[in-house]
Amino acid sequence: MTIAEPRYWGVVPAAGSGARMGADCPKQYLELKGSAILQHTLDALLGLPLLQAVMVALAQDDTRWAGLAAARDERVKTTRGGAERADSVLACLRALESQADPEDWVLVHDAARPCVSQAELEKLVDSLKNDPVGGLLALPVSETVKRADAGQRVADTVDRRSLWLAQTPQMFRYGMLRAALESAAERGLAVTDEASALEQAGHAPRLVAGSASNIKVTRPADLPMAERYLAFRDQLPEVEKQ
Repeated sequence: MTIAEPRYWGVVPAAGSGARMGADCPKQYLELKGSAILQHTLDALLGLPLLQAVMVALAQDDTRWAGLAAARDERVKTTRGGAERADSVLACLRALESQADPEDWVLVHDAARPCVSQAELEKLVDSLKNDPVGGLLALPVSETVKRADAGQRVADTVDRRSLWLAQTPQMFRYGMLRAALESAAERGLAVTDEASALEQAGHAPRLVAGSASNIKVTRPADLPMAERYLAFRDQLPEVEKQ
């Protein structure tokens, strides 16, 4: 009996408002080098040939999606997102129910993280394709970390040697991720990223070292930084962009 190879799916929760940007539109639609941030993000994911499709969760009142080139890409599907990130990711997984198998892999990527490179995506897939749980791109903490007290004074210095900053994509089996998110929702547990849902379900996701250039655009100062990263990459020869 031949066992089918697992397939790969992309999921992008893009229903948030991005209030911290203080912009007049959701941050994923802010312009970055002539295109919306979300378009750059999807271009990066779609550059991974093994992805079957990318499911994007949109806000109910989204009026900007139709203007993106991705809206006309047959590899990109959409569904209605929820109030929180975890709700949107779960909505995407449910929308993939008729297509994805439990053992398929799902790469969940932030809508406002447009600078992830093909090298990082390929490293994540290669590192986790035989892993029993899955994992995420992350960055080891390199600066001294202080814990504050209620008065914003230093309470102590935290040992940073085991600390990492979570990034995306985060890659898990379809069935395991969906079960973890549904369980967390039923129990009313806070889920800040997909890895935390797996942790709450008793699993230990693997950390895969990423890059400092894979930033999430959250505040106004992040936008020019992302533009510099993309501009630098555009100047590299094709072989080095990977």
